[in-house]
Amino acid sequence: MSKVFLAGASGVIGQRLIPLLVGAGHTVAGMTRSAAKADRLAELGALPLVVDVFDRDALIAAVVDFAPDIILNELTDLPDDVNTIAEFGDLNARIRTEGNENIIAAARAAGSPKILAQTVAWELPDGPDADAVKQLETSVLAEGGVVLSYGQFYGPGTYNPENIPAEPRVQIDRAAERTVEVLDAAPGIIILTD
Repeated sequence: MSKVFLAGASGVIGQRLIPLLVGAGHTVAGMTRSAAKADRLAELGALPLVVDVFDRDALIAAVVDFAPDIILNELTDLPDDVNTIAEFGDLNARIRTEGNENIIAAARAAGSPKILAQTVAWELPDGPDADAVKQLETSVLAEGGVVLSYGQFYGPGTYNPENIPAEPRVQIDRAAERTVEVLDAAPGIIILTD
């Protein structure tokens, strides 16, 4: 099976992916920038790696050391409170641009494992977030990677724990299951919706 470097391992989908990946026989390194979340990642079955995606040298060292077959980029920088999401637009755009560029640099240094990266399946209004999504998608596809274009998450732990959002949408556990199913997909864009 594969060695999977999971960036964004402590996020809402990352925490669901770890047990599914481990259960499918993969070895998982779970990256988080928060030392406080490392124990949780270990409990879920990952090798926890505390690395900030914006610390390019540390990220490259961690990826090269782990020598993954696959890099799964599930990074976002979003608030816990959906009502403050607008305030995080620049942070989320940065993680999709500079953060993703650092992941690609780390992948190249580690022998170019396959990259799969998260984006959104809906049209964002013109601005930094939309530009960042386009840049991420273009750069991942240029590396022969896979863009995972998710619908709005709903279910426990999401912004929509009980309400079902407008389409495109995907139930969070189903999103995680489908992600594991498409690890060996051909390069391109995969829409993950209900």
